[in-house]
Amino acid sequence: MAKKSSVQNNIKKKVCIASFRSKREALKAVIKDASISLETRMTATHKLAELPRNSSSTRFRNRCEVSGRPRGFHKKFQMSRIALRELGSQGLIPGIVKSSW
Repeated sequence: MAKKSSVQNNIKKKVCIASFRSKREALKAVIKDASISLETRMTATHKLAELPRNSSSTRFRNRCEVSGRPRGFHKKFQMSRIALRELGSQGLIPGIVKSSW
């Protein structure tokens, strides 16, 4: 089980990302547009840098919904490989069967 503080911090980051998404996208569009003057693009770059760091989507970490584990994450099931194996062996995940040969 992961530390509760790291799971909570990740949830806070997700909320921050959602609240600043439109503002970040607008500033990035201005920065990438070559037809706009260099001064305007530099101003947009500074405004983007002034936004909170946690508003960037790269700061978010995929974590297991069951245990909070950050590594070995399966995106389709939103859980780690360990939790996926345990729940799949118990038959709690539809379509997952433990292979044996």
